[in-house]
Amino acid sequence: MRRSWGFLLTLLTLISLVEYYCYIAFRLSISTLNHTNKKWATIAYIIISIIGWGALFWLRYVSTHTFPKNVKALILAALFGFVVGKLLISVFMLVGDIYRFFQWVSKSARSAPVHLQAENITQETANTFPRSVFLSRMALIVGGLMFGGFVWGTTNRYRYHLKKMKLTIKDLPEALKGLRMVQISDIHSGSFDNKEAVAAGVKMIMEQKADLIVFTGDIVNDRADELKPYLEIFGQLNAPLGVYSTLGNHDYGDYVEWESDAAKIANLNTLKQYHSDMGWKLMMNEHIVLNKDGAEFALLGVENWSANPRFPRLGRLEQAYKGLEHKSIPLKILLSHDPSHWDAEVRKEYTDINLTLSGHTHGMQFGIDLPWFKWSPVQYAYHQWAGLYAENDQSLYVNRGYGFLGYQGRLGILPEITVIEFA
Repeated sequence: MRRSWGFLLTLLTLISLVEYYCYIAFRLSISTLNHTNKKWATIAYIIISIIGWGALFWLRYVSTHTFPKNVKALILAALFGFVVGKLLISVFMLVGDIYRFFQWVSKSARSAPVHLQAENITQETANTFPRSVFLSRMALIVGGLMFGGFVWGTTNRYRYHLKKMKLTIKDLPEALKGLRMVQISDIHSGSFDNKEAVAAGVKMIMEQKADLIVFTGDIVNDRADELKPYLEIFGQLNAPLGVYSTLGNHDYGDYVEWESDAAKIANLNTLKQYHSDMGWKLMMNEHIVLNKDGAEFALLGVENWSANPRFPRLGRLEQAYKGLEHKSIPLKILLSHDPSHWDAEVRKEYTDINLTLSGHTHGMQFGIDLPWFKWSPVQYAYHQWAGLYAENDQSLYVNRGYGFLGYQGRLGILPEITVIEFA
């Protein structure tokens, strides 16, 4: 109880500081308005802020599962935009205050020594270097754009983006050159509200004429039943060498309360059966040797394994690898949901695994994703978070996800279908 009160107090303190800076930015920005317009603008600002922060707390105590999915998407997008926008405004203003403080220090150092009481420093600094109206307005513009951006991002959640690449493997047999593979990840079927859009993505996958298709975990948010309406759609996926899948952290049902342990186990067993019903081979810490035009390659799949102890560590790579130790196989591909597995175990102990395929991060569904530059807040938690990474003769590809979770949209980081051709 004491811990929850401490968290609440910390949260309220943070919100108060953010709101203090946002209100200063707002008041400075409307300083040129007449008295009446100032009054009504201030009333509107206060009402919007109360609704925004109130809704944030309200969502902690209600279940959004009962909401119409399009309504839920707009509410969550607006709240994400509201919070991120407020944070950015406060950061702008805080940076401005830090700059003003150092200006005051510099001015004081150049002038004769002045002995000021601590309580007079802030006021003198404010009088000498007033807060910039321009900076305040820029902060509000950036915050407003962020709010609008998150709402607009809901229109991108089904805008599937093909990422095509050629991957050169050392000493790859001629028969395996041109091998074509499609990877998708993080479907999160419980978030979907548009079957036609999901089916259009499946059609895009099939148009790639891949030799095999792989899925790297998180097919649901929590419960197996979320997938049921989409079984027929994803069951359309097929390839000459098969469709293969593995489990992600959300597939185990760890983020909801079950009436019993037996119910949780039954849910996972149902999910496994759904993979089979769709014609997908679920890889549970195992491998399969495939053959293309007389040349063999190995596909390994493990359950979720993360370097972060908050997530399941059920993957057993040593078990999946067993039987490959003495085989001369020129190409080994690993399906492992969490990209932190690559640094923590794969590169250290299994140096002959040529390619690891992961997902999990979604690119945080928010960031900048350009050919020459990419950034997302998720990179501060995951060193490898989107795209291709290589070290010596090993590679990792992190798919940005097919679906969405939490924020019901995509801002800057689009849902991805990866097409890899080996060379």
